Amino acid sequence: MVHRLRTVTQKADCESGQALVEAALAIPVLLVLVFGVVAAGRVVEAKIAVQAAARESSRALAVAPSEEQGVADALTAGENVAAGYGLDGSRLAIELDSGGFDRGGTVTSEVRYSVSLSDLPLLSFIDVDVGASHSERIDIYRSREVTAR
Repeated sequence: MVHRLRTVTQKADCESGQALVEAALAIPVLLVLVFGVVAAGRVVEAKIAVQAAARESSRALAVAPSEEQGVADALTAGENVAAGYGLDGSRLAIELDSGGFDRGGTVTSEVRYSVSLSDLPLLSFIDVDVGASHSERIDIYRSREVTAR
């Protein structure tokens, strides 16, 4: 009985560092996976926001009564949508192409945003650029006259 007790105790002494070694190997891998999932979520959220900003800015330009008013409205709409999604305005770029602003023509909005991952450990050196483009057709039969109210 004493011999058996000694064998169990010796086994426990030999394996006392095994759990520590396994944890030391597994924890960094798990941390990279967790921070990678968080980073991927941020990039996907920014991509959705950029697509929405591109869609709304091109729509604002397409329904405007004049090209000048449309460009101003489109920039405002794109910035407001991006701000609603929580994007930083200093990292946002909106480019508009009115395409001549003719009836039946197409207007295009291209939006780009730089997603910063600097606050995530292990990924602080990465910035991801996301972008989206959306084209909207100007209605052929819509009036271009500005009505005074």
